Amino acid sequence: MTKAYWVAMGEVTDPEGYKAYVAENANAFRKYQARFLVRGGQSQTAEGRARSRTVVIEFPSYAAAVECYHSPEYKKAMALRVGKADLDIVIVEGYEGPQPT
Repeated sequence: MTKAYWVAMGEVTDPEGYKAYVAENANAFRKYQARFLVRGGQSQTAEGRARSRTVVIEFPSYAAAVECYHSPEYKKAMALRVGKADLDIVIVEGYEGPQPT
């Protein structure tokens, strides 16, 4: 089964208020076996435009990633994020094909 990922880029506008969203989204992420691969941290924009915060979350499957986003648990967390951050989130299936040699 191919893994899938949430790739989120955004701006946190209220860091103190954003903490409630982070605490609440843990419920959805735990339920859908999500694992953070990137959670902020140092970055450099090599090309194009980036936002100040980048997050990559791994899920065991594309179905789990989509179900998590639409789950009641995540919707509850999203409500806490309103006015605290502006995010772009893409759900993408992983790739298991040939790699450069």
